[in-house]
Amino acid sequence: MRAPTFDGVFRAKLTELFQWRRDVRHFAATPVPDAIVDRLLDLACLAPSVGLSQPWRFVTVGDPARRAAIRANFGVCNARALTSQLGERAALYARLKLAGLDEAPCHLAVFAERDPEQGHGLGRATMPETVAYSAVMAVHTLWLAARAEGLGLGWVSILDPAAVAAALDVPAAWIFIGYFCLGYPVADDDVPELQRSGWEHRRVATDLRIRR
Repeated sequence: MRAPTFDGVFRAKLTELFQWRRDVRHFAATPVPDAIVDRLLDLACLAPSVGLSQPWRFVTVGDPARRAAIRANFGVCNARALTSQLGERAALYARLKLAGLDEAPCHLAVFAERDPEQGHGLGRATMPETVAYSAVMAVHTLWLAARAEGLGLGWVSILDPAAVAAALDVPAAWIFIGYFCLGYPVADDDVPELQRSGWEHRRVATDLRIRR
């Protein structure tokens, strides 16, 4: 079987996809069809994983009570995070909308199985954290696939992992990777919201590379 050829036109479009992938915080109420969510998760499963272990576990959260528990968890953690900021930074933090939990039609939690049988332990004897890294690769694949569908993904990181696991009633051995809001963005922009708001600016590769 011959591998496909990815020409310059494709590479240019792929670059556009990377540039327009955003952490979305403002969502329209338009529902996301289940068939699209299923297709996105199928694509996420094409991500690389240590030892082909595919340790990621996806939990779609539709139950109102469980969503409310996640929202309450965020409220507590966000209030605590606000107190850690000082001066003008605290005022800016307070103005940021850091969750799409109230708007996004689809909620998704991602976990990693700590010691999956699949893969037979290959590649993780000295670096067991590669199980979690693999799950993050699946998230990134999902993120790009969602953008290609015209959807936005928002990562809600201000949560207590133990409280999330309890609210979603998942196995104790699973590692919490992240909670994500999925839906159609209210607006698109190729500049991150945190950069537009003045919170932080993206650096280029030359600032982040060393040679040995």
